[in-house]
Amino acid sequence: MHFILRRLIFYVVAAWAALTVNFFIPRIMPGNAVQAIMSKFTDLQPSAAHALQAMLGVDHPGSIWSQYWAYLDDVAHFNFGTDVTEYPAKVSTLLVQTIPWTLCLVGSATVIAFFVGTALGILAGWRHGGWLDRVLPGLVFLQAIPYFFLALILLEVFAVTLHVFPVGQGYAEGLIPGWHWGFIGSAIYHSLLPALTIVITSVAGWMLQMRNVMITTIGEDYVLAAQAKGLRNRRVVFTYAARNALLPQLQGFGLALGFVVSGAIIMEIVFSYPGIGLLLLNAVTSNDYPLMQAIFLVITFAVLAANLIVDLVILMVDPRARMQEATR
Repeated sequence: MHFILRRLIFYVVAAWAALTVNFFIPRIMPGNAVQAIMSKFTDLQPSAAHALQAMLGVDHPGSIWSQYWAYLDDVAHFNFGTDVTEYPAKVSTLLVQTIPWTLCLVGSATVIAFFVGTALGILAGWRHGGWLDRVLPGLVFLQAIPYFFLALILLEVFAVTLHVFPVGQGYAEGLIPGWHWGFIGSAIYHSLLPALTIVITSVAGWMLQMRNVMITTIGEDYVLAAQAKGLRNRRVVFTYAARNALLPQLQGFGLALGFVVSGAIIMEIVFSYPGIGLLLLNAVTSNDYPLMQAIFLVITFAVLAANLIVDLVILMVDPRARMQEATR
């Protein structure tokens, strides 16, 4: 219980620090959202600047600290202001529209790559020197290929030449998004090639890490003792070796899940996929400060939440962690 309390305090402090940095950085940068809108709509009168300041929430009276507390109150109510590029759309509306696309695509691809790579790493570590070890350099080479380069190759081969997959976009033109099979089937079909790109470039990393930890783990005394007892190989592999070797893998998986929200920016650009990565790129290139602030906060909170969940999972599955906490 003390461990959970300490971790909660740590993550609360980290979240507060992220909020504070997110508040001050745009205010010390040159330019602001009001100037960006005024330059975009040249027919606006100078008197419109005051109305824009009120709408964007940058005209809070008082000192910088009163603005800071007003900002925290807005974030607590999920009010991230008005978007500059898609004016007068709300930033929260844009996030709600794009985050599900990234979660479904990058999240599912990350989970698939993790489980496939971990399973292959367990087998490669247990029988190191076998055929999986021989194909591992080829998989590592695929991981070394940049996302965008492999995506362009797959796009050229399977979409342009063979016409197996669509060239891009999140769904077919003319469809209305909704919970009906026509849209869902089209969205799945359009996500297959981007997901395949992520899995191909990610699976080798999970496999290599799990293999190396497995090779170290199978030399431990408790694994050798289990083998000496005559236990079946399946039980020794999964109950004694893989269960302990999986702990470092879970920590990396938690971090990867946290960054799922940020999306694979280059991949979404190549496939014109309507995720949060592409939204972040558009915000940066357009100096869209309210949208950038909101996306950075979402990514930060996602990473913190994922790591907190992993900490709790490790505490539950690792007896050594529970014993260490009991002795404190």
